[in-house]
Amino acid sequence: MDHAAIADRRQLRRKLTFWRIAAIGIVLLAVFAAAALRWPGSGARDHIARVDISGIIRDDTELLERLDRIARNDRAKALVVTISSPGGTTYGGEVIFKALRKVAEKKPVVSDVRTLAASAGYMIATAGDTIVAGESSITGSIGVLFQYPQMKELMDKIGVSLEEIKSAPLKAEPSPFHPASEEAKTMIRAMVMDSYDWFVDLVVERRKLPRAEVLRLADGSIFTGRQALAARLVDRLGGPQEIRAYLDERKVPADLPFVDYRPANRSGFFFMGASLREFARSILGLPLDLQPTIEKLTGEKLFLDGLVSVWQVDRD
Repeated sequence: MDHAAIADRRQLRRKLTFWRIAAIGIVLLAVFAAAALRWPGSGARDHIARVDISGIIRDDTELLERLDRIARNDRAKALVVTISSPGGTTYGGEVIFKALRKVAEKKPVVSDVRTLAASAGYMIATAGDTIVAGESSITGSIGVLFQYPQMKELMDKIGVSLEEIKSAPLKAEPSPFHPASEEAKTMIRAMVMDSYDWFVDLVVERRKLPRAEVLRLADGSIFTGRQALAARLVDRLGGPQEIRAYLDERKVPADLPFVDYRPANRSGFFFMGASLREFARSILGLPLDLQPTIEKLTGEKLFLDGLVSVWQVDRD
């Protein structure tokens, strides 16, 4: 092979390499551009926003920011809140409830009660313009409690005591180091009942029920979805079809896709990996709301600060 042929072949290889790289770059740009159209909050496509609230409810600043973003996004034509929670802090439920009502001022909000939405979980559900529950969903448990540990007997056994000097008898009460006085119990009960009255009034207002009827239901009882429907604590039974039917009544187009607004994970390399996975799923048309099929069950005890509105199952 002469030198001219060798030079021609090298030039051809360089051209092929250039066009291969260019083609890959074009494909990547197209992938990212198409995924961006479906990326939550991108504002490039009309959609129905969806937020998952699960586990123990606390004061969650990141969740509040997501809800505010949805409220301000004109491309989000409605919000579906999927709830699977036994409850949590009363304050955590309060601030999320108020954030959802702010969203509802601008667009329809649907509360989708899954396996469990009790106590503060139900409090959040009442923020929706309508509540959809499964027939066997667990909900209710309207109430408030305040818990504190008591370690005096243990300290007596190991020979440890705690001395204290305080400005007034009710300072730092109740204490885990000695039984609460009657005055301390009265103070705590007054605080619990004030929050309980607030919770009851919230249900009265949102569910349009007589206060006497809500008080009858608000004894801590839990209800199946069917029982809750009969008691008017939820509006309808079902799932995605019933949610779509309600949104259709609110003039939300039936063909709009659901877009999950998930917590941002800004941990450098891992954030990049998660983002790429979401982009890929978006392009391939895979659902973004896949949940693990098996959840790990733990026996950890729950400790929450302050007043709590949570349904608890005692364990031996």
